[in-house]
Amino acid sequence: MRQPVPRGFRERVERAIRLTERLNALPYGDQEAIRTTWAELTGRPVDEGFHLIPPVYSDHGVNIRLGHNVFVNQGCRLNDVGGIEIEDDVMIGPSVSLITSGHPVDPSPRRSGITAAPIRIGRNAWIGASAMIMQGVTVGADSVIAAGAVVTRDVPPATLAAGVPARVVRHLG
Repeated sequence: MRQPVPRGFRERVERAIRLTERLNALPYGDQEAIRTTWAELTGRPVDEGFHLIPPVYSDHGVNIRLGHNVFVNQGCRLNDVGGIEIEDDVMIGPSVSLITSGHPVDPSPRRSGITAAPIRIGRNAWIGASAMIMQGVTVGADSVIAAGAVVTRDVPPATLAAGVPARVVRHLG
């Protein structure tokens, strides 16, 4: 969905950069401080089961919603302008990118507008290393996204998706 750049966009980005810089300077062993800083970034409380290995990057932070017992490995990029919802028991591998926004393909509005749509990751999904999930995608519960996959379409529950672009290669369970 094409929309103009929202008011306050730059300020939210600068805030997220400051908070992720602070978060990324924390020692891995201090998960309590990591959870506290993450809660400040997102504006939401975080349960004790949340585990993050810095560094992590976000462009807003306030549009990320986490369930319980979520694990985020190092080097992840959470571009959350369009909103990111991660349900309970999700595992996100290293260097995963969740990209909820972009720019119009048409050249004339490209520098003045954005496109955005939410990403939803279902319960107990596993997102493999360096996978990229694009705006508007839902990954179904109990699914696996293979390492390096680029996901441009919804992934049904309990399936393994792999490739560029990702496609379902088998059903699980």
